[in-house]
Amino acid sequence: MSSLLAKNAAVLVTMDGQRRELKNGGLYAENGIIKQVGPSDELPATADTVIDLSGQIVLPGFVNTHHHLNQTLTRNLPAAQNNNLFPWLKAHYRIWAKTNEEASRASTLIGLAELALSGCTTVFDHTYLYQNGNNVDCQIQAAKDLGVRFHASRGSMSLGESQGGLPPDDCVEDEAFIMQDSERVIKAHHDAATGSMTQIVLAPCSPFSVTTSLLKDSAAMARQYGVKLHTHLCETLDEERYTLERFGLRPVDWMETLGWLGDDVWFAHAIHVDDDEIKKFAQTGCGAAHCPCSNMRLGSGIAPLKKYMAAGVKVGLGVDGSASNDSSNMLLEVRQAMLLARLRLGLLPPEGPRKHFLLSQSHPIRQQEWMTAREALEVATLGGASVLGRTDIGSLEAGKCADFFSLNLNTIGYAGALHDPVAAVVFCAPEKAHYTVINGKIVVHEGQIVTMDMQPVIETHNRCAAALANDM
Repeated sequence: MSSLLAKNAAVLVTMDGQRRELKNGGLYAENGIIKQVGPSDELPATADTVIDLSGQIVLPGFVNTHHHLNQTLTRNLPAAQNNNLFPWLKAHYRIWAKTNEEASRASTLIGLAELALSGCTTVFDHTYLYQNGNNVDCQIQAAKDLGVRFHASRGSMSLGESQGGLPPDDCVEDEAFIMQDSERVIKAHHDAATGSMTQIVLAPCSPFSVTTSLLKDSAAMARQYGVKLHTHLCETLDEERYTLERFGLRPVDWMETLGWLGDDVWFAHAIHVDDDEIKKFAQTGCGAAHCPCSNMRLGSGIAPLKKYMAAGVKVGLGVDGSASNDSSNMLLEVRQAMLLARLRLGLLPPEGPRKHFLLSQSHPIRQQEWMTAREALEVATLGGASVLGRTDIGSLEAGKCADFFSLNLNTIGYAGALHDPVAAVVFCAPEKAHYTVINGKIVVHEGQIVTMDMQPVIETHNRCAAALANDM
């Protein structure tokens, strides 16, 4: 048995049913599971590993519900810096298709390490190109080596340009092989047990890159094996035009005809939805991954986050790919989610026609319509856990996984903001995690990854990224 004692936190945010914020708080865990949370003087006196959290705030580990880890290899490419989604994708497809196993492992480690340094402990990755030796297995092994809780997708694209899809024909796979490999990956890696470190998701890429038959077959297989389903949906108006012209239906209605609305499904972005579609998500249990930085970077739009929350839709945060965000920082995403929800209030009144308006006595924003710092933190923790279908992560309480991170409050960035340290971690500029603990094991210690030497990984990653860029 291995045990962990974390104590003396200036504030420990539990996100439990009472949403407690404990001064001088701590937790005790055994074999990666929390046994006790409370004031430090009420916890066991010793453990195999003891962490002194004096002067720090502790929060449940963030849950990243949408990412493309291999895209760390193509950050900031000049040819794709100023494009919206469709031309941005066309600029990248063939480059991503050249990602080999070495590059995939390095990019997965870089992305996961960057996330861990921002307080993220559970990561969903949506990889969907496997043309050059890339595979799900090497990504899963990378996550195990680093020590991050990982939901890996067996993503797919099958609809090339010659069939009316967006990706080039040489970037898609045969559907029979996709289904065969999807089954292999599920059987080899999926672990549905409490505290699982590895789960598999079936994730056809998007409405404009897969066939209806692949969507139906993927849904049937996912339900046969009890795994989750994921795809991009309602990200841009281009996508909406695509499904209207090709199928005569808006994206949500079209996915409904394919059996893709249910509590085992979540969609990335889900920006361009109307009130009836939000209601459908709530009624069917569909979740949404809100990716504010990527949505702004590509000019895709502002997702109706507060409407989702008010309707009871499961919603979490995602950093999205590091080529449409250029960072993998969950704390930054939390801050942007709060700010973007507030901006939406200024652009779109809660009632009435779409128009710009001045905030005045005649156009007050009701208090419940503001996105608060604590709500943003809840979306990033409990919200993400709900989207992924996990009841064992997202909060710090007995019986949950020992996944948490801390931030040092005695820094320049938090100076003057400590009258409310919980809100400070969202309102102030994002700071690096001081500690990140996953499954009761320290992954970040005093701001440094300690489960592996990252310098050789950085060197390999930069070499692979340069080789891909030179092939453009």
